[in-house]
This record gives sequence, C-alpha cells and structure tokens, in this order.
Amino acid sequence: MISMNSDISEYLFSETQIQERIKQLAEKITNDYRSKNPVIISILKGGFVFMADLVRQIDLPVELDFMAISSYGSGTASSGVVKIKKDIDIDISGRDVIIVEDIVDSGLSLQYIRDYIGKHNPSSIRICVLLDKPAAHKLDVTFEYVGFNIGNEFVVGYGLDYNERYRNLPYIGILKKEIYS
Repeated sequence: MISMNSDISEYLFSETQIQERIKQLAEKITNDYRSKNPVIISILKGGFVFMADLVRQIDLPVELDFMAISSYGSGTASSGVVKIKKDIDIDISGRDVIIVEDIVDSGLSLQYIRDYIGKHNPSSIRICVLLDKPAAHKLDVTFEYVGFNIGNEFVVGYGLDYNERYRNLPYIGILKKEIYS
C-alpha cells in the first residue's frame, strides 16, 4: 500500500485548522455581500476543494462557476504563460464576482485572471485565496480574503497537487524535496 503521508516533511495546517479558517472567511464574505448574490468563480483544479467547503459556509445565495488555466505544466514553478483551458459560463456583466484560488505564488496568474474577468464588466471583483506566499510575489498584489500566509515551500494537500497527486489529503503539508527535485 502506498502512503502519501510519508512524502510529507512537515504538516502546516490540519483539517480542523483549515475548516476553522474557512468558517471565518465565509463569515466575512457573508457580511461583505449582505443582500447581494455574488458569482463565485473557482480556479480549477486546485481551488475546487477550498471552494466547496467555503460556499457551504457562506450564508447567502451564490452562483458558482469555474475557470481552468494552465501556467505550470508538470513542474513546480510557473511558466509565466497563462492559457485558459476552460472559460466561465455565467454572464458576469454588472455582477459582484469573487475569484477563489488555492494558492498564490508569483501573483502573475491571478493578475491575468483578474484582468481577464475585468473585461467581462463585473460590478466588482474580489479575490479569496487559501494560501498566499508573499515572499514569492513578482507583482505588488493584494487580496481581500486570505486564509493563511506561508513561506516559499512547495505544499500539497487539500486540493494542491504535485503531478496530480496529493490533492485528496485532508491537510496541507510541505512535500519532501526529493519527491520533486
């Protein structure tokens, strides 16, 4: 039997810690969007686990959509070139939009997504990220909702992957360097 747990060098956030933080983020979103019906757009694949738990905690009517982009390939660093693999389906013109992303490294992909969504003329755009790596930013980017700030480690679990593995771990941990180097 193959255990993914043995590939983790350090546990950063337990399932309980993640769920507690998501509840706090959802309460803030609920308060910020009181009497509104925001469209929540998850960036696939990594953001789907976070989005699923987040929207179940938001006490508002919301609409959901998904985008899939590519900027990593099979490596551990962004290529810097963003390609849209799946576009949104909902008309967001005049709507309040919340983009949900699993992790921000350089900020380049998320800035591209923000600019792209902005071309659809939404009323507002806010960003909710589970993990932010401020030390890795190549742009001056800020986000309205941040779950956790982390260092520049390579993390997996809770939707985050390395070569499509580890997404199903219920926690977030640092992947051993020998696995990806």
